[in-house]
Amino acid sequence: MIPDNTPIIVGVGQFTERLDDPDYQGLSPADIAARACEAAIADAGGMAREDIDLLGAIRTFEESRAGPGPFGKPDKFPLAIAKRLGVAPKAAILAKVGGQSPLTLIAELAERLRAGEGRAALAFGAEAISTVRHLSAKGETRDWAETLEGEIEDHGRGLEGLLTPNDIKHGLIAAPFAYAMLENARRARLGMDRETYALAMGELFSPFTQVAAANPYSSARTSPMTAEEIATVGERNRMIADPYRLKMVSRDQVNQGAAVLLTTVGAARELGIPNEKWLFVHGAAWASEPPIVERADPAAYPAAKLAFDAALDAAGKTIDQIDHFDFYSCFPIAVFSTAVDILGLAADDPRGLTVTGGLPYFGGPGNNYSMHAIATMGERLRASSGSYGLVGLNGGMQTKYGALVLSTEPAEWPGLAHKGLQAQRDEMPRPATVERAEGEGRIVTYTVIYTKGEPTRAVIVGELDGGERFLANEADTGTLAAMLANDPLGRRVGVTATDEGNRFVFAA
Repeated sequence: MIPDNTPIIVGVGQFTERLDDPDYQGLSPADIAARACEAAIADAGGMAREDIDLLGAIRTFEESRAGPGPFGKPDKFPLAIAKRLGVAPKAAILAKVGGQSPLTLIAELAERLRAGEGRAALAFGAEAISTVRHLSAKGETRDWAETLEGEIEDHGRGLEGLLTPNDIKHGLIAAPFAYAMLENARRARLGMDRETYALAMGELFSPFTQVAAANPYSSARTSPMTAEEIATVGERNRMIADPYRLKMVSRDQVNQGAAVLLTTVGAARELGIPNEKWLFVHGAAWASEPPIVERADPAAYPAAKLAFDAALDAAGKTIDQIDHFDFYSCFPIAVFSTAVDILGLAADDPRGLTVTGGLPYFGGPGNNYSMHAIATMGERLRASSGSYGLVGLNGGMQTKYGALVLSTEPAEWPGLAHKGLQAQRDEMPRPATVERAEGEGRIVTYTVIYTKGEPTRAVIVGELDGGERFLANEADTGTLAAMLANDPLGRRVGVTATDEGNRFVFAA
């Protein structure tokens, strides 16, 4: 008998506003989030608003960084949605930064419901980055600022460990640059040349484009692409950071929102929510990684393996018993290092590796992407009652990973595994590192960063002959040209420390 206080998902909702929609209004993130919440409430059968007493908001990109938004923003984002919904929450949470935050937020709300602190809870998030850029380009503005009465529980941005001062000094300041380093480390491990690996990335993502093209909530109306189209550099597929072409990179120009409505088994019965709407959590876990330069194999993701193992163990399932998947897919490495390298799935697994279409094609709405994955997974599981779905959530620079197993099959609440897993990850060996590097060594991994399609600078993770890892930039234009002419992976370098950072040249 499943206890009455077992938390369950009973409603899922999504909303997308495209620039070319005939009824395009240029909605704010709060408006979009409210539309998604309305859809989740309707999906559960129209739960009374007074029964929703806990709210949890995923941080928007604007909330994730310091400074005001171009059009202003609510001072208490969760309460802006509460106002639109006509809800008076007992508690309203603003979650930390990271693509793993939909899992950690849902788990926190579930624990509060289980403890009797509320009757029902909404978890939600939204972005309107496409509208901001569109209107700004036209010279238009909007007033999205709101001052709201009441208190929220702000968990803080939680940026610790995502970017270090040393990363910033060496220009490793944007996600494409960091992930490109991880991608090239994987290519080094596999011993593949640039062209072969580029096609492999295209082959991984081509099925994603097919799913996105059929998804009514995709951020743009797109057509499926072949592996060759994704891998071939061209005017509309320029280089971003070696090895990434534009069509391999998460699309942040979106107007998308998603929401999940939770309650307990007992409350769902009292409210008359049909059993076929109920979704149970069978396993949930997450763990995090150290900075890139401190990872023994930058292409590996031990934290993700710990999360997968714990979630699947809690569910009592093997990977062969999972029917549906969605792996966070901001860049190919996020899928390669998890679905392929850890779980042993093929790029063309007949079950598919995404239910949405992935961040480069469906859309990458900031920290909230996986709320869309969970919502879509819920619909997929209800349509095939008794099946199981696995959602993989990724945050930071492949820094934080969460795993969530869902099914319509009843199960007691397993809790969110984290502390024990993190202790295991923290005990794993790390290479020694130095911030000021002098001497000779080799390139472990690298990227060449492009601006408007032209190569402008390079970043490497190097290893001195004594074994210490370091970050460095190219010393001159000749070094940059040599990196483009010949594969730099594993090549010998000399490195010198300066006040602006480490600089390298190829050894004679």
